Amino acid sequence: MALNLRQKQTECITRMLNLNQPVNATGTANEEVYKILIYDKFCQNILSPLISVKDLRKHGVTLYFLIDKDRKPVHDVPAVYFVQANQSNIQRIIADASRSLYDTFHLNFSSAVPRLLLEDIASGTLSSDSIQRIAKVHDQYLEFVTLEDNLFSLAQKSSFVQLNDPSAGDREIEEIVERIVTGLFCVLATLAVVPIIRCPRGGPAEMVASALDQRLRDHLLSKNNLFTEGGSFTSSFQRPVLCIFDRNFELSVALQHDFRYRALVHDVLGLRLNRLSLQGEKGGMKSFELDSSDPFWVANGLLEFPEVAVEIETQLNKYKKDVDEVNRRTGGTDGAEFDGTDLMGSTKHLMNAVNSLPELTERKQVIDKHTNIATVLLGEIKERSLDSYAKKENEMLVRGTIDRNELLGVLRGKGTKLDKLRFAIMYLISSESINQSEVESVEAALRESEVDTSAFQYVKKLKSLNVSMASANSASRNNIVDWAEKFYAVTAGVKNLLSSDRQLALPRTVEALMEGKPNPETDNYVVFDPRTPKSGSGSSHLKGPFKEAIVFMIGGGNYVEYGSLQELVQHQQPVKHVIYGTTEILTGVEFIEQLTLLGHKMGFGSSTAAPTP
Repeated sequence: MALNLRQKQTECITRMLNLNQPVNATGTANEEVYKILIYDKFCQNILSPLISVKDLRKHGVTLYFLIDKDRKPVHDVPAVYFVQANQSNIQRIIADASRSLYDTFHLNFSSAVPRLLLEDIASGTLSSDSIQRIAKVHDQYLEFVTLEDNLFSLAQKSSFVQLNDPSAGDREIEEIVERIVTGLFCVLATLAVVPIIRCPRGGPAEMVASALDQRLRDHLLSKNNLFTEGGSFTSSFQRPVLCIFDRNFELSVALQHDFRYRALVHDVLGLRLNRLSLQGEKGGMKSFELDSSDPFWVANGLLEFPEVAVEIETQLNKYKKDVDEVNRRTGGTDGAEFDGTDLMGSTKHLMNAVNSLPELTERKQVIDKHTNIATVLLGEIKERSLDSYAKKENEMLVRGTIDRNELLGVLRGKGTKLDKLRFAIMYLISSESINQSEVESVEAALRESEVDTSAFQYVKKLKSLNVSMASANSASRNNIVDWAEKFYAVTAGVKNLLSSDRQLALPRTVEALMEGKPNPETDNYVVFDPRTPKSGSGSSHLKGPFKEAIVFMIGGGNYVEYGSLQELVQHQQPVKHVIYGTTEILTGVEFIEQLTLLGHKMGFGSSTAAPTP
């Protein structure tokens, strides 16, 4: 059975909400206990895409609060705490226990709680004579946010800036790597699998892979480890492969304008935690849920926007036809809105109509929702010429060049300041060779639009350093500034960023790693297997083939990349399965902000200026 991260994490949370008791087939505990749920902001974000208020009620949760809010005592009721293991949360728990806010405290931490913090809980509750109120303490290993069955985020902000900061010391880099490893360990513990790990040599990807390999090795030595139930994945063919990459592996995907529905909704309208807020007709805000419970979103997320518009119209016409059919059979009026008030006719037809009412109503709600979203998107597309940006960026990546007049025409045309900046950097990345006078014209056009060019200068500097590093021989290479060694080759394989069928580099590489055949692109990738002695890590049987993969992008990912991997597996025979995760899900604008910050740290532009749309 394919790995389903959303299902696994939901099962863990359900068990936690039922005081860590086994749950029955209906997903509830055998004995219903009314309780209070306390969480911090991070764990609220974990719960939000998975558990609705209705689900909380089903599991006996009558009240729920953020941990840092002032709360009144509720006697004779147990409290379930779901928080990160940090000093401020521990102190708040001790304070709550000393005030006897609740009858018993069931403490659940999103990752393993360090021994020092456990000792703080013990000493704090002992000194306030409230230790008897602490019923249980659990490490839940849930420190990640699952957005779809095959999509997760560690919700770790600005990791791209932190890992690429020229002033970052070894200690800071190690702390960031440690946080990423903790998040990935939680994902693997939830899935109960120990994967084969593959990554490119050097940089953050290998640092994370090596540290994760060591963490898994250490954990597997313990008698009651979290992976004993995952024993069914015995052979290398059945175990998944975990492919770890660094955002610098393919910088363009984080910046490009994409014209597919799911990516557009995220990048343009700001989809967050599967929720979308849009301005309503009468001035108020409308909120929409976009997740696996929405059949239209699931079926059409990978389609380009014009195809989605056609599909909305098709669904609407089909709905009207079905309503007319019901009305015809029951003696109603053709074309009438189906509200159940115009039902007459035979008992049989009447019963059929009544039974079809909930399904028709639900379909109409989904159609209305996506009509609203598509209308707002269309307005943005027209105002900013987003279709033109997407088309020209794809052409640049495939051809490796663009006509100068066309380039400057885009930069002086429609679009926000950041649309133009993203396009300019895409030009820089995709160009096989840099024409200095052309670059100066691009910078002048950006300045005309009052754009902060720090991000552009930063990528330009990286590209020139790569040229220097590529041409320098190994003896003189040490003379190039140290920090440049941290970065990937911005232009490495630019010609191959898109193959003739517009396939991105990431899915192409993942496909090669899953096939396990000799391939010049992946032959030098590092292999780690936490279940074998380190000396055997180069064994050929560890290189596949694999049915399942977990692909993780350090430094931020997006729905473009996620969609490209889902498209890859849709066309695979035999069927394969890919889970995609990243340190954080970023829009193009959010990634530009991180590049701009790095540009300021490098001394480009004003350190006080921030990019504005």
